[in-house]
Amino acid sequence: MKISVELTLTPLHDDYEPAIIHFIKKLRASDLTVLENPLSTQVYGDYDAVMHLLTVEIKEAFQLIERGLLHMKIAKSDRQDYEPHF
Repeated sequence: MKISVELTLTPLHDDYEPAIIHFIKKLRASDLTVLENPLSTQVYGDYDAVMHLLTVEIKEAFQLIERGLLHMKIAKSDRQDYEPHF
């Protein structure tokens, strides 16, 4: 089953950029499709592969920050090629 996941990592302390950059670079190093924009990062792929990657990398990201939030949306479909039709 293919899924699309949108992530927004928000460390709640000063000097937050290194933690976000590290998290994104770890996601990019996977074999999955990872796209970024200024507000979020999207990961696309097989459910088991995506969820395994996120389990490992979210835990590491949380260990590297003092306090923070992670907003996540999961869609049951591969939406990486979405283009508006209007």
